[in-house]
Amino acid sequence: MRKTLIVANWKMHKTLSEAEEFVKRLSGEIADINNIETVICPPFTSLASLAVLTEKTTILLGAQNMHWQKEGAFTGEISPLMLRDLGVKYVIIGHSERRLYFNENSRLLKRKMAAAFNYGLVPILCVGENWEQRSARETENVIKEQLLGALEGLDIGKDAMQKMVLAYEPVWAIGTGNPAQGSEVGVVAGFMRSLLQERWGDSCQGVRILYGGSVKPDNIVEFTGKAGMDGALVGGSSLDVKTFAALLKAVSGERSA
Repeated sequence: MRKTLIVANWKMHKTLSEAEEFVKRLSGEIADINNIETVICPPFTSLASLAVLTEKTTILLGAQNMHWQKEGAFTGEISPLMLRDLGVKYVIIGHSERRLYFNENSRLLKRKMAAAFNYGLVPILCVGENWEQRSARETENVIKEQLLGALEGLDIGKDAMQKMVLAYEPVWAIGTGNPAQGSEVGVVAGFMRSLLQERWGDSCQGVRILYGGSVKPDNIVEFTGKAGMDGALVGGSSLDVKTFAALLKAVSGERSA
């Protein structure tokens, strides 16, 4: 059975002191939760310190992005080797904001996926359509292009494939006041899983699919419950300790029911 995964993506938020205080408080709030996996993806500036703070907690660390080379003349970039050396376990690949603002395409993301696998990091590959694509009924075509574009042709071992994570980000539902419904998210997740099964067979049974839209403590169970998602990639609701802890407790309670 796939263990529920909740990933906090802080984006460009929190100074080092704010990040440290958050983790100290959160670790106490969720000390009794053991049926879900909790990952925090802070800014790069906080990774080293949080690696120490989370060492004896159930919280794991992830990165929001990375380069595909282990080193080189790439000003401003972070390598997979550097992340692994810090104790980072997960890395977000292809977030909608990276695609939109930094023009990341499937060719580049395939390199990042390969690097993540090669260095033992678990990639969280983000896919999803915008409003225009949704309105044109292009959701499945967009998902297929993004997913296969980042994966096809890679030499992925069965163990690595089983650990991989996908995040469905309906861009049209993020911060728009027009949230996605659990039922429609479940349909897309089913399509994604059938696509994986068609291409890679049973080796992808362990792949977890997260919902990457707007989630809060009062609606998270709609996606982890009825929609059958394996967890969530959480943005704004992960920035406040009480709110994020409440979200984690809601999911944990639903999984224990």
